[in-house]
Amino acid sequence: MKIIIAPDSFKESMTANEAAQAIYAGFKPIFPTATYELIPLADGGEGFVDTILNTVPGKIYSYQVMGPRKQTVTAKLAVIDAGKTALLETAAASGLQLCNGIKDPLTATSYGTGELLKHALDLGVEHIILGLGGSATNDGGAGLLQALGAKFYDRFDYELPLGGIHLQALKKIDISTLDPRLQTTKITLASDVASPFIGPNGASMVFSPQKGASPEAVIQLEQALTNFSQIIKATYGQDIATTPGAGAAGGIGGALFAFTNATLTPGVELAIALTDLKQKATASDILLTGEGSLDSQTKLGKTPLGVLRAVRAVSPDCTVIGLAGKIEAVFELHQLGFDAVFSCTPGIIDLDQTLKLGPKHLTQTANEVAHLLQKFV
Repeated sequence: MKIIIAPDSFKESMTANEAAQAIYAGFKPIFPTATYELIPLADGGEGFVDTILNTVPGKIYSYQVMGPRKQTVTAKLAVIDAGKTALLETAAASGLQLCNGIKDPLTATSYGTGELLKHALDLGVEHIILGLGGSATNDGGAGLLQALGAKFYDRFDYELPLGGIHLQALKKIDISTLDPRLQTTKITLASDVASPFIGPNGASMVFSPQKGASPEAVIQLEQALTNFSQIIKATYGQDIATTPGAGAAGGIGGALFAFTNATLTPGVELAIALTDLKQKATASDILLTGEGSLDSQTKLGKTPLGVLRAVRAVSPDCTVIGLAGKIEAVFELHQLGFDAVFSCTPGIIDLDQTLKLGPKHLTQTANEVAHLLQKFV
């Protein structure tokens, strides 16, 4: 029997690697003689670099950069492909996990991600792959651009402070000192988010509440990014307002679309290709995948669906099990191809405890699933 374990991270609870190990710990005692392939994945969010390095050889570099709350954090990037390609993720420098429970998307900044990009450029790479996801920010990528030399001014010609809320006062953008290497370096954005920069499906309206924004803050951030996008269009002719993917990572996608030659690739497709998932999953019997939540957004290109489709392409009869902390839209999930889905949250408990005990509960749930499958295989 061949069992594929290919989850994404369970946000703020465990990395994709930790989730894969937790599932394996639940299955191994029940199916001790099975062949296991552990292929943790990430679609651009937290753990994106680590999951690629599980399969692709590379060198890790660590740097001190500015975190989302303007604190100093250590963030890493990896160089692969004989030094030609750098792998980065916004979560490493600007991620929710760096907020220590204090979320404030009004003032959070992507400056550190810009610093990380600059370090990649300093290494002389030809191609930068930036995973967009897991960010604590909603600054439209302004902080990233500021770290790379751009200047933002209000109507009094004062430079704007860091943070998305200050874009409400933006009157002028100066990119004359923006790092010129951005124009000659290939940049690929890996993301599962096709949201536009602004609007009902944009960065602020959809994602800022998940980052701690109150209803009032959501409106303020939407106004700020609307102003930002209008000035970009008026000054540089780049219309990012409705561009798919521009709303990824709090609008970082839009900033890079506007001022570099960046292109967007679904993160899960990139991860599947780099980790050689299809070849490893040939002739598999059981697939276990999942992430923090399996719900109506899963169909929009999230990792579990990408994994399901990739594995079913080479193993059509494979039994596919979805595991998550939260399960919604079960009927839709079955229509997408999941044979069964299971929540690993045991009843009503405090959220902090749920996140802390996530690995333990995931192992317990995987073990119960294995007991059930044992009756039929």
